[in-house]
Amino acid sequence: MNVEQARFNMIEQQIRPWNVLDPAVLSLLTVVKREDFVPAAYRSLAFVDTEVPLPAGQNMLAPRVEARMLQELNVHKHERVLEVGAGSGYMAALLAHRAQHVTTLEIVPELAALAAGNLKRAAIVNATVREADGSRGVPAEAPFDAIVLSGSVAEVPAGLLGQLKIGGRLIGIVGQPPMMRCTLVTRSGEHAFASVELFDTVATRLRGFDELPRFHF
Repeated sequence: MNVEQARFNMIEQQIRPWNVLDPAVLSLLTVVKREDFVPAAYRSLAFVDTEVPLPAGQNMLAPRVEARMLQELNVHKHERVLEVGAGSGYMAALLAHRAQHVTTLEIVPELAALAAGNLKRAAIVNATVREADGSRGVPAEAPFDAIVLSGSVAEVPAGLLGQLKIGGRLIGIVGQPPMMRCTLVTRSGEHAFASVELFDTVATRLRGFDELPRFHF
């Protein structure tokens, strides 16, 4: 596989057509080597428009979804970011290039170790991986400027929204299959939040989050 050609095709054929037009985001996708964060058995899928399998039944989000979420969150260099669902560490690496510091939480021990190793090899020094239940966030270190849910949830826990600064943003994929929406929530006041649905997609559930009760007929 011609890796650089595959990367170019991913950006131009998958990501740019999905309204990811921020030059800084597109440039970052050439800097952070996605293939280095993909398990060896699935390296051939590094640039394919699909979720990539990870241990414990988890997945890396599709490249276009990662890129669009990164663009919409619009992280700045002075900001502290919390990620829920470290996975392979790829999203944390992207965020780290744009933020002051990233704390990424992973409930699966094998994935926490994988993410930490990948970030270390990529020489990312401003991202910290913690083995923890991400649904609870990190209250002791709140508030955060931005929170990223790198997977889907039935609904966003109020406890996580409460860990945002006023003016802070949370982005995640919310809903029930087959209809989920990537949603951006901005904290506009002490008890006020504004929500915008950005695009439809489907993603693997994050571990540790409660499911909504289902109706049976």
